[in-house]
Amino acid sequence: MAAAAAAAAPVTTDQEIAAMAVHKVAPPPARSTASKMKARVKETFFPDDPFRAFKGQPLGTQWLMAGISYAKLTSLPPIIGLYSSFVPPMVYAVLGSSRDLAVGPVSIASLIMGSMLRQAVSPTADPLLFLQLAFTSTFFAGLVQASLGILRLGFVIDFLSKATLVGFMACAAIIVALQQLKALLGIVHFTTEMGIVPVMASVFRHTNEWSWQTILMGVCFLVFLLSARHVSIRWPKLFWVSACAPLTSVIISTLLVYLFKAQNHGISIIGQLKCGLNRPSWDKLLFDTTYLGLTMKTGLVTGIISLTEGIAVGRTFASLREYQVDGNKEMMAIGLMNVVGSCTSCYVTTGAFSRSAVNHNAGCKTAMSNVIMALTVMVTLLFLMPLFVYTPNVVLGAIIIAAVIGLIDLPAVYHIWKMDKMDFLVCVCAFAGVIFISVQEGLAIAVGISIFRVLMQITRPKMMVQGNIKGTDIYREAQRVSGFLILAVEAPINFANCNYLNERIKRWIEEESFEQDKHTELQFIILDLSAVPAIDTSGIAFLIDIKKSIEKRTWSGGFYVCI
Repeated sequence: MAAAAAAAAPVTTDQEIAAMAVHKVAPPPARSTASKMKARVKETFFPDDPFRAFKGQPLGTQWLMAGISYAKLTSLPPIIGLYSSFVPPMVYAVLGSSRDLAVGPVSIASLIMGSMLRQAVSPTADPLLFLQLAFTSTFFAGLVQASLGILRLGFVIDFLSKATLVGFMACAAIIVALQQLKALLGIVHFTTEMGIVPVMASVFRHTNEWSWQTILMGVCFLVFLLSARHVSIRWPKLFWVSACAPLTSVIISTLLVYLFKAQNHGISIIGQLKCGLNRPSWDKLLFDTTYLGLTMKTGLVTGIISLTEGIAVGRTFASLREYQVDGNKEMMAIGLMNVVGSCTSCYVTTGAFSRSAVNHNAGCKTAMSNVIMALTVMVTLLFLMPLFVYTPNVVLGAIIIAAVIGLIDLPAVYHIWKMDKMDFLVCVCAFAGVIFISVQEGLAIAVGISIFRVLMQITRPKMMVQGNIKGTDIYREAQRVSGFLILAVEAPINFANCNYLNERIKRWIEEESFEQDKHTELQFIILDLSAVPAIDTSGIAFLIDIKKSIEKRTWSGGFYVCI
């Protein structure tokens, strides 16, 4: 019988024996605490490994490579806007990493700088001091931006969430548009405040200054600009219609004023502008203690906002063309161009979405487009300035209004409302705070709510009671298993949330015990930590304490932790 059984037993081949062999996993090589900390810091602050290109190179080559790699809303005179479109693009073309980003003044940064500086100095009462403060603020903005890149602190700009920026941009667009009512209506005496209430009060307080000629010209050109924008949106291949509309408006309006002598009939004009390239302005940087706090604060706010916009625009177009933008290199490039710009009669500049879109649609492939733009501005500064003497201010106001309307993104607001009500609250707070209080307070409120939300997510992690999906071995929020309490934690367990988790788990046990007394006694408690990415020493102590606390109960079940 034994022989028969042995003969009938299946024969195990060598391959099957090898397949059934137990393969032990070798432990990783031992590392010192210092090496572990070094690796963790590197992965946290240097995930892109900026020094990888230096490996294996001679010392002289490394030093050479290092040198190469890291080598009218502000109430300023119109000529400063042209200056700011000449030097900064040249600097960015050398140092930047984006092929599509077009550099120049942008409405949001201009709005912020103008509103913050006007709180201390009137641009009409003391234009020289206002100009000095603008250059100094630009200098500090550049220092902040470059420092963020050098110290690898780019994560700071992540506190400006998409919801914050959507709300802020919409509000900025409205404030900018309302400010242009001065030019659109021909008002001479206009408020310097930025809030919607004082602006509208100033508009209706000076109805006697309204000029029907100015209003007629402004409305006509505004309709023309908005129609051109609509055509370009409706038929993308006609993008050039919207791109050419502002210059066309300037040329036509200038000719009309010149031919009909409209400046003698209530239509204000730019007037004489000096020819010549950027004048040095390092002697105008003002570090007087009276205004140092204001310029540093203005530089910090405008630097962060303009940096966020520039990097966001650069990454947007980089994703369309499937190439990578180096965020820290962008910070240093934008920062250095603003430091250089502050010394060459420029105010804060960054990557502009509208200009970059024109670059992209026109087929520009490299940063050489910034050089071409700068050379065009240079020719204008040298030879074409007399042509703009008769350009009416009302047309410039209409161009600004048509440009900022695109910043009001209602579909994005609706999408935020549908996706996340807390994000929508942040968006609304950014909008309301800026439009009714001030730019910096509105942004501070929105950022504060965003940070509070992050802290709440850390200190109040998500927990859920799991059940079994019938017919499977999958456990989710489904039919509860009788006699079992399965709790899942989906966040890191650390000192900030241990007390909350302790109280929450104990309360669930009490509620479950009370509910199941009528049916089935609670026998097993399972804590699912499979979604917990990290546990600190406080978290380990919490798990030990909760285990001891549960085991003291007079029951026949058990407590299990699944990792």
